Amino acid sequence: MNAETLLPQLLELICDLYEDSRGFLDRTDDAQLWYNRGYANGVIHALHHLGYARHVASALEPDGQDPITDHEALPWGKAYRHGWEMGRKETYEVMETS
Repeated sequence: MNAETLLPQLLELICDLYEDSRGFLDRTDDAQLWYNRGYANGVIHALHHLGYARHVASALEPDGQDPITDHEALPWGKAYRHGWEMGRKETYEVMETS
């Protein structure tokens, strides 16, 4: 697959993850929500750096600021950070090899 074929799938993924993780800031009891939001934001970060910021902006409104401020050392903050790192890494892998 080429990048232009993968892009709509990645945009759909981040929209789905944003929908599924809505309200995650109030759910410190559910680290999976935090991971999912982090994953989506990691994908968004990578897409921005790959030149697809316009596409992301047309698909959804990303979080305005880093949502884990003051949560970094807590389990849910760590889940978010791990999700972010994996989303970023895997997006680069699939987009740069396509």
